[in-house]
Amino acid sequence: MMKDSLRQFIDNAADCNFISADAVKALIGEVLQDGIASRLEVETLLAVDRIVEADESWGTALTRLVVDFVVWKRQPHGVVRNDDALWLATVLEVSGPSRNAMAIAYAILDEAGYVDVALLDFIMRGRQRARMSLAAA
Repeated sequence: MMKDSLRQFIDNAADCNFISADAVKALIGEVLQDGIASRLEVETLLAVDRIVEADESWGTALTRLVVDFVVWKRQPHGVVRNDDALWLATVLEVSGPSRNAMAIAYAILDEAGYVDVALLDFIMRGRQRARMSLAAA
């Protein structure tokens, strides 16, 4: 289940096709002041990230929210086990590894004490695609 205020944030972002710096501040300070509460909220915010343009503050906020949820709100704290790593890698992979998706994966790797190989595989695939894009250019 998703909070009505988060649903309204998402609807506004979709209607405007843009997430402003003020909207990011409202998301952090009001809508998700206690952080992300479920996988559904992560999935929804990542879907929004793929379809709308955003102020540069969005990527930082999205990364922090997802990292806090995956690393610190899931049990055991500081550990990203196989089921969470596989789920997150799958969600981040949709439409290819975007800049924000890669930032999230790297931030989790930096912050967690243990990260399952599924998320590491996502990082390696993203790096390989980036190298291939550069070689093709």
